[in-house]
Order: sequence, then structure tokens, then C-alpha cells
Amino acid sequence: MYYVYVLQSFKDSSLYTGFTVNLQRRFFEHNNGLSQATKYLRPWKLIYYEAYCLENDAKGREVFLKSGSGKKYLDKQLKNYFNSKPRKKIV
Repeated sequence: MYYVYVLQSFKDSSLYTGFTVNLQRRFFEHNNGLSQATKYLRPWKLIYYEAYCLENDAKGREVFLKSGSGKKYLDKQLKNYFNSKPRKKIV
């Protein structure tokens, strides 16, 4: 399986979207400073993920979720979550 996931930083409430074949290992790496892109904003909470059978489908979805339309989709999909734990808005 291939996974697309969204993390939220406890430090500043920002979001990180990624792709992996091993979700548990990748989450461990993010929270233990083994990822250069996220080590300064840890700890992280896994707030969303999707599973795919094909790698290209998962990679395409990751690209979409990182786009403006994808962020709007996540805002709608996780509306109740973001009402209780607002995310950092990038202006």
C-alpha cells in the first residue's frame, strides 16, 4: 500500500503533507527528528491519511493535497477537527 498523510505540528499548528509506503515508520521519523523538512516543528500529530494500491495514484493525490484546491478540500474534510484545533494559515 501507498499512503498520503497530513501531520499537524504541536509547536505552531502548521500542516505537513507527505507520501510513504510505511506510515508508522515515517511518522516515527518525523517525530524523532530524522526528517530535515519537519524536525524543527516537532512533535507532530497524524490527523489524516489515505491508502492507495498504486504508487502513481498516491503521488498524484499528494500533489493535489499540497495545492490550493487540496488545502480547501482538507479544510472541508476536517472542518470539525480544525474548529477545535485551528491550523496555521499561511498568508
